[in-house]
Amino acid sequence: MSKDIKRVAVFTSGGDAPGMNAALRSVVRSGGFYDLHVYGIKRGYEGMIEGELTRLERSDVSNIIHRGGTFLKTARSERFRTPEGRKLAYETLLANDIDACIAIGGNGTFTGAHIFFQEFGVPIIGIPGTIDNDLYGTDYTIGFDTAVNTAIEAVDKIRDTADSHNRVFFIEVMGRHAGFIALNTGIGSGAAYVIIPESERSLDDLVEELQRSVKRKKLFSLVIVAEGSKLGGAAQIAQQVQERIPSYDIKVTIIGHLQRGGSPTGQDRVLASRLGHAAVVGLLEGRHDVMVGIVNDQITYTPFEQAIHQTKVPNADLQRLAEVLAT
Repeated sequence: MSKDIKRVAVFTSGGDAPGMNAALRSVVRSGGFYDLHVYGIKRGYEGMIEGELTRLERSDVSNIIHRGGTFLKTARSERFRTPEGRKLAYETLLANDIDACIAIGGNGTFTGAHIFFQEFGVPIIGIPGTIDNDLYGTDYTIGFDTAVNTAIEAVDKIRDTADSHNRVFFIEVMGRHAGFIALNTGIGSGAAYVIIPESERSLDDLVEELQRSVKRKKLFSLVIVAEGSKLGGAAQIAQQVQERIPSYDIKVTIIGHLQRGGSPTGQDRVLASRLGHAAVVGLLEGRHDVMVGIVNDQITYTPFEQAIHQTKVPNADLQRLAEVLAT
């Protein structure tokens, strides 16, 4: 274990994700176990620039493992995108004798952390906290499981009214660049069709599948749409289908930010706890400029450069399964 690291700062940045509080709890308590002083930075990189640091003790993270959001708050910082802003952030860390940082967030958070390390050499380890599950180097990100469960619960409720009125519902879930939430929600809710950014399926394919459903005397259909699909959002796709099949009773539901909130699932709490501890251990082992993740249920450390730039795509078998189960 490294004797050079004594004071560690942890922060959450970018979009919030259920389980971030569980990760913060794990970092603070693991840090205490290894005789580290852990400081929390409020409002991410913006708080780092402003000097919003506070010492965190075990009691400060009691009774938060079940809470959604992040008690340290989060923010996007335009100033940190500039060399001047990053210099101010570095000066804050120097003034508080911070030896290393742990960043909890997604792609944007890790991009900033990678640049910050290159410019100032501050050891940083990232913990993947994003509902999108789109970071290379980990099978799951914190918040993904909760988001999927929230979406499935909403779709289950929509199914009841779709069945009652013989309607086709287009349901939009989050996923600007990745279809992990949509794909898993589609399979988990028994949807008739799933549209994700990674798919090459066309509007013609969708129309044909809906028409086949009618021939099979299926009285209602659920179509799950990732917000960043190549065919457009749920409202746009629904309008095009309505123009082609005017007889359909079509409705649109956008689940939206409901997917980001709520108490994290047990899986997300355990994942966050494992990754928080592994981040502390990684720093003490001399690791830096990396993201901690879990691959095949084993802790891994992936360079930020890879985690940020290498593409992670939904499992091809899952995509095929969604098609098979919908037939």
